[in-house]
Amino acid sequence: MGLFDGLMGNATQHNNETVEKELQGVLIATEKVDLAFKLVRDLVVFTDKRLIIVDKQGVTGKKVDYKSIPYRSISRFSVETSGHFDLDAELKIWISSAELPAESLQFRKDKNIIAIQQALAAAVLQ
Repeated sequence: MGLFDGLMGNATQHNNETVEKELQGVLIATEKVDLAFKLVRDLVVFTDKRLIIVDKQGVTGKKVDYKSIPYRSISRFSVETSGHFDLDAELKIWISSAELPAESLQFRKDKNIIAIQQALAAAVLQ
């Protein structure tokens, strides 16, 4: 079901140790992964210091965009859950006093959007 969920656009929780190995060159020495979600090839990673969004691009996925957002830079965020007719859930993240969201992530009807929102709230509101 995990692969099917990923192909349908649903985020699935991913193993923290596996993600730490994958992000070995991105994480600093003392940084630990708290929570990670995989969306087909992409990752949303919550560490003890920042939010990392990993966007694997192209057919082979060799080109990778790493977006690093320190929690202290996040001024606000919103979660829009899916409905009966609108099947997409959306997470938007604003940085400092920006008018437009710095990041907008789309999810299919998915219970993990709530877990992602809770992890983001816990990190930002500390």
